[in-house]
Amino acid sequence: MNIENALRVVVGCMVLLSVALTWYVHPYFIWFTVFIGLNLIQSAFTGFCPALSILKKMGFK
Repeated sequence: MNIENALRVVVGCMVLLSVALTWYVHPYFIWFTVFIGLNLIQSAFTGFCPALSILKKMGFK
């Protein structure tokens, strides 16, 4: 799996997790989803993605 596909898997899992937490635990977990969305937007403009840095350290190429 290349790094771009791994990033999509990680972000998709984070979104699903945040929706599940919002539904089953507390409505304020919606802010986790908002954080993920804002992070995706800023990474489109700046080119910096923290998750991508972590995946690179884990050995994805």
